[in-house]
Amino acid sequence: MQTLSTYSIYFEKEIGNYRFPISPGNLYQPLDYFLQLGGKRIRPLLTLMASEMFGLPKENALQASMAIELFHNFSLIHDDIMDKAPLRRGKQTVHLKWNEDIAILSGDVLLIKAYQALAKQEVRHIPALLDMFNQTAVEVCEGQQMDMDFESRDQVAIEAYIEMIRLKTSVLLGCALAFGAIVSDASEKDRTLIYEFGQNLGIAFQIQDDILDLYGDPEKFGKQIGGDVIANKKTLLLLKALELAQHNPETNVEEMLLIEDQVLKIETAKSMFDSLGVLAFAREQMTFYQNKALSALKEISVSSERKKTLIELSEYLFQREV
Repeated sequence: MQTLSTYSIYFEKEIGNYRFPISPGNLYQPLDYFLQLGGKRIRPLLTLMASEMFGLPKENALQASMAIELFHNFSLIHDDIMDKAPLRRGKQTVHLKWNEDIAILSGDVLLIKAYQALAKQEVRHIPALLDMFNQTAVEVCEGQQMDMDFESRDQVAIEAYIEMIRLKTSVLLGCALAFGAIVSDASEKDRTLIYEFGQNLGIAFQIQDDILDLYGDPEKFGKQIGGDVIANKKTLLLLKALELAQHNPETNVEEMLLIEDQVLKIETAKSMFDSLGVLAFAREQMTFYQNKALSALKEISVSSERKKTLIELSEYLFQREV
C-alpha cells in the first residue's frame, strides 16, 4: 500500500530522531533499544491519517502520534514482563536483556514521555487530548487485567472476551484516530465516529489474529501456528468450541486441552473446530465488526476522496490469509 508507505517513511524518520538522555544508561538504553525494534507502527500512522483526512497536515499531528507510539511501547514492555515473554519482534525482551526492575522503571518513563509529547500539541487541544488519553490508558489496563483473570477461569463468555479485546487492544486504535480528529478541530460527532471506526476495526483485527493463529500460513503469519492452542489460550475459537461442545457429547474439548504432544494437539483442535463450525462463526464475527467500522467511517462528514486512505488501510489490514 503506497499511501501507508508514505506515512510510514515519515514517521520512521521522526521516531528515529527521537532522543532520550544518555544518563542514567540503565534507564534510557533499554528504551533506545526497544524503539529500534520497529514494528508496523499502525497506531501512530492512524493519527497522522486522521488528521489529514480532516484537513490538517500530518506534521501538525506529529506529537500526538508520538504519544500514541510511546504509550504503546510502554504497554508492551510491561506486558512482556507479565507474560514472561522471551522475545519481542524476534529480539530479547527488555526484562531479559536487562532485568525486570529496569524494565518496569523504563516502561514508567516511557509513559511519562508520552504525556510530554502530548503537551507539545496546541494548548487549546490539550484538555481533550488528555481526556481521551487518560480514558484509554485506564481501559487498556482494565483489558490486560481481564485477560490475566481469564487464564484462571474455567468459563469465559464470548461477550466478555469481546469486551476484553476491545479494552486491551481496540480502544488504543480508536484513541489514535480520535487524536487526529481532535487536533484537526473535527466536530464532536466526527470524533465519535472516527473513534468507533478504530475500535471496531481493532476488534475485527484481533478476531482475525485468533483465526490465523490456527489456520494461517506460517510463512505469512510470522508467528508459530497453533501457539494459542498449545497454550490453551482462551481465544474466540476455543470459547465457541466449548460452548458448542455442550450440545455435542461426542466432542470433548476439555480432553483436547490435555493433549501434551503439540503437533497432535494442533491437528486435533483444527479437526474439532472444523466439525463444530467454529471457523465459520469466527469469520462471521470478524466481518460483523469490520462492517461496523466501515459504517462509522461512511458517516463521517468529509468527502469520500479524503476517506480513501483509511479505507485502503482497512483493506490492507485484512489481506492476511485466513
